[in-house]
Amino acid sequence: MTHVVIIGSGFGGCTAVRTLRKQGFRDTITVVSPKPELFYYPSLIWVPSGQRTEDDLRIDLGRFFARHGVGHRAAAVTGLDASSKTLRTDAGELDYDYLIIAGGGRYLRKLAGIENAHIACAGWGPTKSWTDRFNAMQGGSLAFGFSGNPKEPPAMRGGPVFEFLFGVETLLRKQQRRDDFELTFFSPAPRPGARLGEKAVDRLLGEMDRRGIRTHLGHRMKAIEADRVISEGGEFASDLTLFIPGMTGPSWAAESGLSLSEGGFFKADAQCRVEGEDRIYVAGDAGSFPGPEWKPKQAHMADLQAATSVKNLMANLAGRPQTHTFRTELICIIDSLDSGTLVFRNERRNFQFRATPLHWGKSMFEKRYLKPYRGAA
Repeated sequence: MTHVVIIGSGFGGCTAVRTLRKQGFRDTITVVSPKPELFYYPSLIWVPSGQRTEDDLRIDLGRFFARHGVGHRAAAVTGLDASSKTLRTDAGELDYDYLIIAGGGRYLRKLAGIENAHIACAGWGPTKSWTDRFNAMQGGSLAFGFSGNPKEPPAMRGGPVFEFLFGVETLLRKQQRRDDFELTFFSPAPRPGARLGEKAVDRLLGEMDRRGIRTHLGHRMKAIEADRVISEGGEFASDLTLFIPGMTGPSWAAESGLSLSEGGFFKADAQCRVEGEDRIYVAGDAGSFPGPEWKPKQAHMADLQAATSVKNLMANLAGRPQTHTFRTELICIIDSLDSGTLVFRNERRNFQFRATPLHWGKSMFEKRYLKPYRGAA
């Protein structure tokens, strides 16, 4: 009896479960995560406008796991002994034959005063807290920004910040409160969002200018205080700051004994195997993968990498070479509450266009994506 252990019940973890069963794997699967749930982070952007609640975004996976014959271990991973194929958790040890690491990364919190910022996409709590404070304001200054991991440039997540920024600006106009607020976008990158493509950056910065949003770009950050943001290029007022710092690997990575990148992620090959390991795979934000500099960290890539991990796992199980690779592509809709901009990039093409229906298209995609996990299929 072969035992596959999957770390994480997010996008990559759930895709791994579905792909294993579709590929004909009938043996034991155990998912390790603190709770048997999937949290749909992409739709946090609609919390400030009241279009999403916590119940909308937090999906109980009990029925999904039961339908696929999956066991769940409610635990946090603390370490790993690859030589004995043992995963260590705060709820005891777990033996495995194959391991898929899909538990995500974590945000760097070394910036002075980081506790004064609300970290977007860190979960329901920070976003709801920001929303409550915003709704209580009669006016003032709002700052929206993101940064990266200097040791691993692709380890950043800027797309949601653009969506929060444009969505809040649209909301303020609808509420006829726009003149009472000053909005500033900041980033240490001189041209933030470059992974989307140069034309996309021009479009984003042009949209900020059109909407009267100030920018503070190209300066290394020094601190975030309760009423301001400070960089090496100066400072500006902020009564409320929404920020996404750079990313690194999970906290237990250093205790795993596995190969890590300079930025602290599990180093993976094109087949999604952790370097030097034939039976340990990684998918999503926890991994450092080969590919172009613009390669994104987003749910779509986690899904592609999880599927590739499973295909190679099944090949190894059947005694075949592990030759499956994943395609690197960036697909996102940058939503602004009443319209959206589709951005697509792969090794051959890079384009973007804006249309009102794309806002509804993003919402429809959410519904379609979550359908298998809500128990409707």
